[in-house]
Amino acid sequence: MSGPGQQDLARAAPGWPRCAASAAIFRGDAVLLVERGQGALEGFWSLPGGHIEPGERARAAALREVREETGVEAELLGLVDLHEVLSHDHAGALAAHYLIVVFYGRWLAGEPAAAGDAAQARFVAIAEAGAYRLTDQALVFVQRAWATLQAPPAPGPA
Repeated sequence: MSGPGQQDLARAAPGWPRCAASAAIFRGDAVLLVERGQGALEGFWSLPGGHIEPGERARAAALREVREETGVEAELLGLVDLHEVLSHDHAGALAAHYLIVVFYGRWLAGEPAAAGDAAQARFVAIAEAGAYRLTDQALVFVQRAWATLQAPPAPGPA
């Protein structure tokens, strides 16, 4: 159910929300992080990720973004969460609204090399990730994904 305020917001901010995908990619006990080189998040470290292109599946977008931003090939093993990002300008108007599908997976090949909008890309020891200037919830997603990877597999049917 939408009221007049929500309709006004939709007219004022066409195209929102936008869909994106990212991935926590692990190699040993390290996670792949990128430093954003431009835009509102310049200087922040995050999971590699970006927009889902029209007609592109979220999993394919996450793998593409990992490859484009870092040169790393990976496999996705599962979903960590859906992350909703809302930002407003100084007047309180909606500036951005993203729905980010956050996956986790493992490194397959390649050494991180920053490309696209990434200023730097590297594998960071999970224990040291909190020392980086991370985007909102990035450390939570890394920790949850890592815990899922470390959990013993569920027993199958006997």
